[in-house]
Amino acid sequence: MAFKRVVVTGLGALTPLGKTVEEYWQGLVNGVSGCDFIKQFDCSKFKTRFACEVKDFEPTNYLDRKEARKIDRYCQFALIASDEAVKDAGITKENVDADRVGVIFASGIGGLITFQEEVTNYALGDGTPRFNPFFIPKMILDIAAGQISMRHGFRGPNYAVVSACASSTNAIIDAFDNIRLNKADVIITGGSEAVVSAAGVGGFNAMKALSERNDSPQTASRPFDKDRDGFVMGEGSGVLVLESLDHALARGAKIYCEIAGGGATADAHHITAPHPEGLGAKNVMNVALKDAGMVATEIDYINVHGTSTPLGDIAETKAILSVFGDHAYKLNISSTKSMTGHCLGAAGALEALACIMAVTKDIVPPTINHFTDDPDLDANLNFTFNKAQHRTVNAALSNTFGFGGHNASVIVKKYIA
Repeated sequence: MAFKRVVVTGLGALTPLGKTVEEYWQGLVNGVSGCDFIKQFDCSKFKTRFACEVKDFEPTNYLDRKEARKIDRYCQFALIASDEAVKDAGITKENVDADRVGVIFASGIGGLITFQEEVTNYALGDGTPRFNPFFIPKMILDIAAGQISMRHGFRGPNYAVVSACASSTNAIIDAFDNIRLNKADVIITGGSEAVVSAAGVGGFNAMKALSERNDSPQTASRPFDKDRDGFVMGEGSGVLVLESLDHALARGAKIYCEIAGGGATADAHHITAPHPEGLGAKNVMNVALKDAGMVATEIDYINVHGTSTPLGDIAETKAILSVFGDHAYKLNISSTKSMTGHCLGAAGALEALACIMAVTKDIVPPTINHFTDDPDLDANLNFTFNKAQHRTVNAALSNTFGFGGHNASVIVKKYIA
């Protein structure tokens, strides 16, 4: 059976840089930092007191008040971004078969804020179990996929994907596979995360994973800089509408780009640290290239995992050099986490979206906050430091890696009829 070609026909985003795809993209190309001091809770006693939050977010600007109260912040993000994507794709009840439209969605953690609130309230009580009846359906990380399907009446494949910070890249790959195997015509996919909370920040602080640069939040996320000291937590949602090419053409949909291929591997090394030589990262990029039927020299841009951690940035760079050889020096490489922070389970979708826009616009967003070269990194690599660069981007690869040793890569390329 011949695989169906899969294209992207709709995009949605709710991010620390803006509440629409256009605002997000403009923030990226202009090198804007989405980081600031935390507004959602009193973090005065925490080691890290900043994050990349979605600014001035009021769910009732988008959702019915009763509806908003029944869903966690991460699910609110997911619904809002998916509304934008579905509208952007021009999907209506008349031009799709609802039984062939699915939702495959991701979150790395799910409703942590809801969990924290409910357990805290119980602990402060007299022992009587007074829990919100929506506690469980607000918290579970599959509920975003369910809520999106119910909102639009989509009755195709519907489930959640979780692989820590690789989650939404894995969701995109699953959506891609479902469509190219003709199990669906359209899949709404992506990821959402909202864990800027006492439990989230406190937990990652305890792991020594977060930057503690409280004197300069806007410059705290420093991928590939000598003085990087950990990642900056972000939140938000990114959504893609994937569609078989023949279905998209039949309904006259606009096409952003084509999904070329994807891959997933494991480090099988450590619960949090990457393989020191980037073995899993090397393997997953090779798997993605093979799946796409492409060679390394066909890639123009890599949106790296690039979290601004001392070990991770080095391991990923080693992997790139191993896979791409001399072509590595002709690539543009950038970490948009320097601007959005690390949006955990939503990172892959937001970074795939950045790749899609790079392919569409022929602009590579920068890695901001570079001040000092790291002698352990090859200075001849083009990390697109501090300023966006215009170049032809025929194909782009997005890397995301997660705690537990999960690795996922997806490749997008210009659509050619």
